[in-house]
Amino acid sequence: LRRPATTAFDGATVELAAKLSADLSDHFSANVKICFGCHGFENDMTYLDYRVADELNIRIGRFSPSFGAFNLRHDPANHRLSDKPLPYDMGRMLRLRDWNLGVLPSPFPDNGIELSGTHWFGDRAQLDYAAYGVSGFKGDYAGMDLDFVQSRSGSYYYVDNNGAPTFGGRLSLTIKLGQKSDLTLGGSGMAGTFDPNRELWYVIFGADMALRIGRTTIRAEWLARRQDFDPDGTALRYAVTDDNAFFVKHGAYVELEQPLTSRVDLIVRADGLLRIGDVPVNSPLDKESAAGRVTLGTSVLVERHLRLKASSELWQFTDPDVRGVKTEVSFHLGAVGTF
Repeated sequence: LRRPATTAFDGATVELAAKLSADLSDHFSANVKICFGCHGFENDMTYLDYRVADELNIRIGRFSPSFGAFNLRHDPANHRLSDKPLPYDMGRMLRLRDWNLGVLPSPFPDNGIELSGTHWFGDRAQLDYAAYGVSGFKGDYAGMDLDFVQSRSGSYYYVDNNGAPTFGGRLSLTIKLGQKSDLTLGGSGMAGTFDPNRELWYVIFGADMALRIGRTTIRAEWLARRQDFDPDGTALRYAVTDDNAFFVKHGAYVELEQPLTSRVDLIVRADGLLRIGDVPVNSPLDKESAAGRVTLGTSVLVERHLRLKASSELWQFTDPDVRGVKTEVSFHLGAVGTF
């Protein structure tokens, strides 16, 4: 058998999005966003907002639920690298099929209702909250893991596979430390069932921090997903000793964003994944597997609304691939235009 190539060009991807926002009255607004990417054309959001007050906004329709800090800026125009942190990675990580993507691939649009609001304590502290009920993620047919394609693409996302909602929420506090400095601390969580029989649960929770000091921003975030699986759904490598079999997947990142000039930003990020639990017999992962990455990147503002992104990544895996390789290097080059 021929050994797989040690160098590969993964190809070019295109992401396009068009968004329409309309204020129908002082309290009532509508938003529609259509995007094209790796999942083809997709209805990324279609929702109505009714703002009763700053402390209460009612959102209903299809939207991305409030979870985590990165998801608030997941759009390519709002973050400085071409790829996402590993906890939120959707399709650009190495060995993505082995890991079934990150902990919570972003964005994750869903159908439901969300209540949110903001309250100020004087002029130095801001409290934000959100609580929602949505259809939730769907699982693969073997009951082993979440099927993120089924959960967000095609006709699947219009119908819940089990008729049971997923509930979740987010709470964050922002404190002004000075004229150009602030600190944000946040926590998020969601829980629901992903199988048609409503027996297999997933619980996702996380914590995040963002510190801005002048032009320097430091971000850190941790996510974990505890998920049941059906021990009879597929052949497992290890013996199941618990009737309630499950695995846990952790993900975290720390990121520094430092403007060097008015047009050039430097980004340094360290992130990783850790999966603990049983695996199918044909999985390349072990009962405890980890993946780590260090990224050095830059973002250059060419002119207004046009930005170039470039980054290099050093990967380290605990499990070797079919070539026996544990360490790999990848590069990304992207361009983002907004209008």
